[in-house]
Amino acid sequence: MISLDGTQHQASQAIYCEQCRVSVRKEKAYYEHQVLLAVVCAPEQAHVICLEPEFIRPQDGHKKQDCEQAAIKRWVQRHAGEFEPWRVTVLTDDLHSHQPTCEWLIAHKMFFILTCKTESHSTLYEELALLARLEGAIKHHSVRHWNGRHYETRVYRWAEALPLRGGTEALLVNWCELTVYNERTGEQTYHNAWITNHLITEQTVADIAAGGRARWKVENEGINVLKQHGYSFEHNYGHGQQHLANVLLCFLLLAFLVHTVLHLGCDMYQAVRKALGARHKFFESLRTLTRFFYYHSWEQLLTFMFQGLELETG
Repeated sequence: MISLDGTQHQASQAIYCEQCRVSVRKEKAYYEHQVLLAVVCAPEQAHVICLEPEFIRPQDGHKKQDCEQAAIKRWVQRHAGEFEPWRVTVLTDDLHSHQPTCEWLIAHKMFFILTCKTESHSTLYEELALLARLEGAIKHHSVRHWNGRHYETRVYRWAEALPLRGGTEALLVNWCELTVYNERTGEQTYHNAWITNHLITEQTVADIAAGGRARWKVENEGINVLKQHGYSFEHNYGHGQQHLANVLLCFLLLAFLVHTVLHLGCDMYQAVRKALGARHKFFESLRTLTRFFYYHSWEQLLTFMFQGLELETG
């Protein structure tokens, strides 16, 4: 599963370059750098694997300003050939949950699980309201689940071949919904719905809903970590006159990717990170050590930290 989401990584009222998007708020011009981030994710995995981003910036030959919807089409077109057909499921928020994006993904042989809000899918939910009058037209399934703190009831509902919009050319999609209740209090603790081109059955609906919920990982385990946990994602390391800001962001994303791979595959790195605690403390240690000592390799630096902390691998 690949989750995609746009975010801003630089904004100013004074510093700008030809790659900036321009917005006007209260009669003042704001210059922004935005990017569409893509990560490989899984419902039960606490880490995400960062993929090549797609920058949201002025495009040659285009009169309209670039946007996230155009960026996601470019990302899909550029990278679809890197994946085996029908082996990728794209996850996005409701912004991309419309017919042009769905048709684009299908044309590039990709599955999708996209957030489906009531207010932006009036035709689909009108059809659901009609189906609700017919017994058995909307299927449902409930399971009891221990979430680590208490038991909860997960109620799944789904229907197939619903029109994504009005008109005779409407794409037909499958729909599912998950509502979670605290078994002890009866309180509703979660609710969301998605559209998909995956086949939905009683055996697959839970996995599809789990995939839909994993969309948030690009924000929680991706963007939030980059902005709040030591990477200084929004810090102006240098703006430049043309491409410097985006090049520096690529270096930052490469660092995040390397750290993730090390965390998943290097026992020594895992031990050092665990001993130091918060990620920003690890970065502070790197800055301090490399300010006063020269290391021939990353392995030598990591070994020095490992031995200095008197650690053992698990």
